[in-house]
Amino acid sequence: MFLTVPTLLTWARIVAIPLIVGVFYLPFEDATRNLAATVMFVVFALTDWLDGYLARKLNQSSAFGAFLDPVADKFLVCASLIVLVHLGRVHALIALVIIGREIAISSLREWMAQIGAARSVAVHMLGKVKTTVQMVAIPFLLFDGRLFNLIDTHWWGTLLILLATVLTIWSMVYYLQKALPEIRAKAR
Repeated sequence: MFLTVPTLLTWARIVAIPLIVGVFYLPFEDATRNLAATVMFVVFALTDWLDGYLARKLNQSSAFGAFLDPVADKFLVCASLIVLVHLGRVHALIALVIIGREIAISSLREWMAQIGAARSVAVHMLGKVKTTVQMVAIPFLLFDGRLFNLIDTHWWGTLLILLATVLTIWSMVYYLQKALPEIRAKAR
C-alpha cells in the first residue's frame, strides 16, 4: 500500500514542503512569491481531505497511509510556520507552542499505543477544530495582503493563528488529561 493513489497524494504533501519554502528564495516580487506559496499550501492542504476520501472510496486504506497522513500534515504546517517566523509574520513563541504540541502529542500517542491505551488519546473534535483554524490562518499569513481588495489577510491570519495557539494549548491539556489515568497506572 505504499503507492496507492491516496498514499501518493500524501507523499505529494511532503514533496510540497521544499516548494513552498523555496518559492521565497526566487527572484520575484513579494506579492508573486506570497501568492505562489499560498496557492501551493491550499492545493496541498486540500489533498489531505482528498486522500482520505479516496482511501475510503477506493477501499485503499492502509496502516502505512494512516501513519503517513498525519506526518505529512505536521511537516506541512511546521515548515510553513518556520517560513512565517523567518518572514516576521508569526512570532517564534507561537510557532514553538504549535510545533511543540505536535511533537508532544505525537509522542504521547506513540507511547499510549505501546501500552495498549491508544483509545484514550484518539483524535478529538477539539484537535480537528485546531487543525482547521491553523489551515485557514497559514495561507492568510502566507498571502499577507488584501484579498479581493476587501480582506486584510495579515490581520485575519494573525487573529486566527492566535486562536489556533489557544486551541493548541487547550487540546494538548485535553489529551494529557485523557492520558493521565493510564500514565499514573503505568508509573506504579
